[in-house]
Formats: sequence, structure tokens, C-alpha cells
Amino acid sequence: MTARPLVAVAHGSRDPAGQHAVEALLDVVRGRRPDLAVDAAYVQNAPPPLADVLAARGTGAVVVPLLLYHGFHVAVDFALAAAAAEAVVTPPLGPHPGLADALDARLTQAGVPPRAPVVLAAAGSSDPAAGEDVTEQARLLADRRGGPVTAAYASAGTARVDDAVADLLRRYARPVAVAPYLLAPGSFAARIRQAAATWVADPIGAHPAVADLVLERYLAATRIAR
Repeated sequence: MTARPLVAVAHGSRDPAGQHAVEALLDVVRGRRPDLAVDAAYVQNAPPPLADVLAARGTGAVVVPLLLYHGFHVAVDFALAAAAAEAVVTPPLGPHPGLADALDARLTQAGVPPRAPVVLAAAGSSDPAAGEDVTEQARLLADRRGGPVTAAYASAGTARVDDAVADLLRRYARPVAVAPYLLAPGSFAARIRQAAATWVADPIGAHPAVADLVLERYLAATRIAR
């Protein structure tokens, strides 16, 4: 039996580096499953759109959102496109312990010592479920690093990144790090990069734990769809 195609859909960015990061991640996924057809699609700012990829693949694809928390795109955009193509949509990637591993690796690469206070900086969403997801991911990262982690947002959300950095400085009187809760470079990553913190890590990117998580979501969906 031929395996269902995997269509990984990301937000998309006007910065080509965002799409390059997505393709680098999917190259890791392809390396783990060379038998599997793996395509990228984007919500906006980059081709191809999800509907076009699903039309080309025919029925039965599995759509894996390369998004880190719930929001409008997962609940509405992807669901409608998938229904039209008789595809299956998985949950977003986060929250998940594998993402905590990847975030910790990026913080370590930036020179952040263990147990340093960290702001987990997400893009943000008006969907309350998104805030719950980001808060849970902050808890998982705190468990992984053994130090305080607080969630903040570059756009929507009640806690802004610079305010969260200042709050941690007041509370702990120690240098503070920022971990972008983003898969790829783009406008939000550039905004977070300006945070007044001692360290700002890189976006998560093509970490092996994320590739494993993409396949975990795919395999769970194929079992349900049988």
C-alpha cells in the first residue's frame, strides 16, 4: 500500500530565509522517511498555497501544520482546504517535550547557561487556546532547563517580550535569555531579536527533534484515518 503523502504547511514569510528553513526541516524528514512524498505549502507570503498542493496530490494526504500552537489557521483555513481535498489535518506541533529539547539546544548554542531565566517569545494569537499552548510549552522548557521560563508575545498577547525580560530581571537579578518560539526567520524573529536581553537564541529551525515530531503527527493521523 502506498503511503499517504505528507503536506507540511507553514505560515510563510517575505524573507526567503523562512522558506529555506522550512525546506531544511523537511529535508531532515525526507531523510528519515525516503519512501514518503513530502511537500511544503504556505499560508501566505510564499508559494505554493495549501489548496494547490492538495489538488496536485489528490485525495488522502495528511496535512501537518508547521505551527507551534493552535489558532485560526489550524481551526479554519487548514480544515476547509483539507475537507475539500479529503485530506486529514493533524494538530499543530506544540506543545511537546521535543520542542523543549530543540529550544534548549538553541539556547545552549547561544551560550545561555543552564537555569538562567528565559522568556519564551511567541508571535502570538488572539485565540485563547494559543495562549494555553504557549504557557504549557514554557512549562515544558522550564522542566527541561531547570530554571524559570515565562511566556511572552511579539504581537498579540497580554505579555510583551521586553516587559517579560524586565520582569525576570527584577525578580531574579540575573541575566535573562530570550528563546524565540518560532520555527523560521522572518518579521517576528527580527522583532524578537531586538529584545533587551543578554542572549537571544535563534529560531528552532531544522532540529532533529522537530523532524521526529512532524513524523509523529503524521503517523498518528494515518493510524486514525485507517
